[in-house]
Amino acid sequence: MLRILLRASVVIIALSPLNIIANAEPVSVGQGHSWTGNSKHQFYVGDQGSRIMPLKWMRALQMPGGESFLHDGLERYGYLPYANNGNSDVPLGFSVATYKGWESIGMTCSACHTRELYVKDQAYRIDGGPSFADIFSFFTDLNTASAAVLESDAAFKGFADRVYGGDANQTELTELRTAFEFWQIRYKTLMDISLKDVTPWGPGRLDAVTMIFNRITGLNLGETSPYIIKENIAVADVPTRYPFLWNAAKQDMTQWPGFLQNGNDVLGLVRNLGEVYGVFADMRPIKNGDTGLLDRDYITNNSANFKGLWELEKLIKEMEPPEWQWEVNEPLVKRGEEIFNRNSNPDDCSTCHGIERGKFRSLLHHTWKTTVEDVGTDDRECDILRRPVPKTGVMAGAKLAFVTGGHLKAENENAIKILATPIIGAIIQNELPESKALARLEKDILDLLPGKFRHLETAFFDKVTDHEFPLARVPETGCVYEARVLQGIWAAAPYLHNGTVPTLEQLLTPSEDRIAEFPVGPDYDIDAVGLAATQTRTNYILKTTGCDDIHSGNSRCGHEYGTDLPEDDKKALIEYLKTY
Repeated sequence: MLRILLRASVVIIALSPLNIIANAEPVSVGQGHSWTGNSKHQFYVGDQGSRIMPLKWMRALQMPGGESFLHDGLERYGYLPYANNGNSDVPLGFSVATYKGWESIGMTCSACHTRELYVKDQAYRIDGGPSFADIFSFFTDLNTASAAVLESDAAFKGFADRVYGGDANQTELTELRTAFEFWQIRYKTLMDISLKDVTPWGPGRLDAVTMIFNRITGLNLGETSPYIIKENIAVADVPTRYPFLWNAAKQDMTQWPGFLQNGNDVLGLVRNLGEVYGVFADMRPIKNGDTGLLDRDYITNNSANFKGLWELEKLIKEMEPPEWQWEVNEPLVKRGEEIFNRNSNPDDCSTCHGIERGKFRSLLHHTWKTTVEDVGTDDRECDILRRPVPKTGVMAGAKLAFVTGGHLKAENENAIKILATPIIGAIIQNELPESKALARLEKDILDLLPGKFRHLETAFFDKVTDHEFPLARVPETGCVYEARVLQGIWAAAPYLHNGTVPTLEQLLTPSEDRIAEFPVGPDYDIDAVGLAATQTRTNYILKTTGCDDIHSGNSRCGHEYGTDLPEDDKKALIEYLKTY
């Protein structure tokens, strides 16, 4: 059996549009000898197959005031400028690649996983750190700008003139309208349902799992054009903060609820393929009548750049935790290390957050154990994993890869199955030579794998011996979350999976005494270790709920470890975590 698992009432008040103030060149924080200029550049711009829309289209879109949608390089949403990508109006974390005859703009993982922290007026660049970008506003403004194009013939003509420079013939105009209408109805439907009556997520947060499920099941499984199944699109009102990426390849489990196996290149490809499906990759399965392992074509209508995704995983392996930039109290660091590692009871830090050998993934390296437990934090994230998909459309009856006799139901199928099947299927179809008999794989998969797939953990590729599709264990009550190794944790505030605790100092405070609201932004407090109490570059206030509303999606409750330590011990522990 192939054992593979995949990857409100906090109120965020937007007092004004996000206003990241441009500053001098940021300090590039050291992240290891291998993290070179070329590695950084590829991380910032490398194509992974995301296709938002043709770049000329986005340049031709207009804001309500008449400015080009890209007039400020999207800095108004908190995306960072990058002069070395060849396009001055395309920010860091966005790629440009040719697709279907157009030069298209897309997202890379660095759009959501690169941040700059400010201490006084100096910016510090943290590669792989959780972004402060306001993707909610980006989504909604793009929806508004694209809808405006089709409000009238005059509006479309103006758009077309900007796309073609006023020199389009009738054939080009007809083709443009057809292509744009197809794109716009799909995007508008997704956004109008996903974000209907949703409190804005605010900077640094995204309901990624719901949006991935919505894109795959809501936009790609319909039997006929435009391939939409509205019933499958759920409201995306469970935002979480972006995780940090350094050491991500070493974990043996990943995703906030720990539902995705991780730790080798193929599992990394699964994780990254699911990610790019969620950020505008095209992917539409086709029935092909194959009687072998696959009975759907997952590649013909798939924009994912598999080579780019392999390269992305290599880059993540090169990235090391960021180095603390300021002075520390060495005796206090030593005392904090003792507190972190004393292991006198199961509640001490190293029990869940220390470095310990994880599950076997390869003969060539080992992973780090990733503890996955319910620690009393907000439990609403697991609702997403429990929900069924009403209609499976073109995937109804599809074979579950590597599961003899397993097929997807036509209605009310598990969402993870719907996500897993086209991801696994696309990897198989893309990576295995067509000359090999796929039907034989069900009999003895390991004998047929190319070199890069050998020596994988039998929990990933195993001989098919049963009919059960291997799903993550999702608890009926509560919600489990991953407990990662805390290297570089100083650079990853705010804390908890939903970003409802601003500093390490607050995380070591009992839940009932944690602050209920705080501004979210890049200004940084080196003493409390986390977000500064006053933010000068953004105007968002995050209001959280307490333990009386742990199902809000935004509760600050839980993770009470270390909260009863003496104050001096807390200070020592925080001092150590600056250097861990």
